[in-house]
Amino acid sequence: MRKIIFATGNKNKAKEIHEILKDLDFEIQTMKEAGIDIDIVEDGKTFSENSMIKAKSVYDALPENLKGRVYVMADDSGLSIDYLNGEPGIYSARYMGEDTSYDVKNKNLIERLEGVEKADRSARFVCAISCIFPDGTKKSVEGTIEGYIGWEMAGENGFGYDPIFYVDEYGCSTAQMTPEQKNAISHRGKALRAMREELKKNENISS
Repeated sequence: MRKIIFATGNKNKAKEIHEILKDLDFEIQTMKEAGIDIDIVEDGKTFSENSMIKAKSVYDALPENLKGRVYVMADDSGLSIDYLNGEPGIYSARYMGEDTSYDVKNKNLIERLEGVEKADRSARFVCAISCIFPDGTKKSVEGTIEGYIGWEMAGENGFGYDPIFYVDEYGCSTAQMTPEQKNAISHRGKALRAMREELKKNENISS
């Protein structure tokens, strides 16, 4: 069976990845499950640069028995708020410190937008996914979802900034959507589906 090693330790991300790629006959492992324990310095200036840095770091750390036999994939994603000049952007996971809870981060962002009208609360989630194929070929894709920052946190289904990110189409936050609803429109869902097409082309899998 073909195998993908995904450069993440985030269980919520891993769950989304499994769900969106489930129709492909790939075994998907996190880097931890593959026995890879490395520190990755994300010093890129864009989501795409950081996702490729992560993928290459894991690819270079592959055990000898996996080199040339697996796909290595990584994502970098975050929230970009127009009124805050794109913050937190590529620093979304590290905003206010990596160990700061998202409850605290979300409350802080809502406070920073106090008094701002809806028209100026526009925001988007961005996800870049990079993949290094078994032969060393590199591919990167990107997906986005447009929305706005709400006035309060709502919902229990999502993670990260989902409770404050609202989408007019559904009239709720992405944390209030079902996993199926969110995956259908999310930035990560769009990027993963684009990468899925790249994998299918490389493996000559028909639609």
